[in-house]
Amino acid sequence: MKKTGLFFGTFNPIQIGHLVIANHMAEFSDLDEVWFVVTPKSPFKAKQTLLEDHHRYQMVWEAIREYPRLKPCDIEFKLAQPNYTIQTLTHLQERYAGKHQFALIMGEDNLKGFHKWKNYEAILEYYDLYVYPRISEQKVPEALRNHPRIHKVSAPIMEISSTFIRKNHKEGKNIRPLLPEAVWTYMDEMNFYR
Repeated sequence: MKKTGLFFGTFNPIQIGHLVIANHMAEFSDLDEVWFVVTPKSPFKAKQTLLEDHHRYQMVWEAIREYPRLKPCDIEFKLAQPNYTIQTLTHLQERYAGKHQFALIMGEDNLKGFHKWKNYEAILEYYDLYVYPRISEQKVPEALRNHPRIHKVSAPIMEISSTFIRKNHKEGKNIRPLLPEAVWTYMDEMNFYR
């Protein structure tokens, strides 16, 4: 059974920080592979800067196609909205029963608010969490600090944001080094975030 880490995000666009973290998890933890779970555009939020689902999925595919242990995943595109992580996990568990043991990958900043997630206790009962470091002020709640299902992975601290990339690309700055080459090419050809 493959131990599969799920890395959720809008990936708008996927950038080298995402790639470094996912690759680090696949290579330097006990995970066999990492799936990029591309979060769909919420029908309840009119977010102008969020590209259509298929474009963001395509950019993830472009970014990771030469990394055999990284995979794109569009499972949430097919689930009812609004969708919660627990529902995605349950759906994947049923679909891949006996083939994959799923775990969640999240930044330490997300762990600090994890106790506010829908059914977070159920997630912790059945799934491991792999946490990568982030620079932030808040403290991780006591109950989550030494939880047996929470594994801190000393990955490189990546403080690159997709928001920063979109904003500065629109302003004509050269953000090319922050993107995988194939993503830059796709983004440039499609004239995104201008």
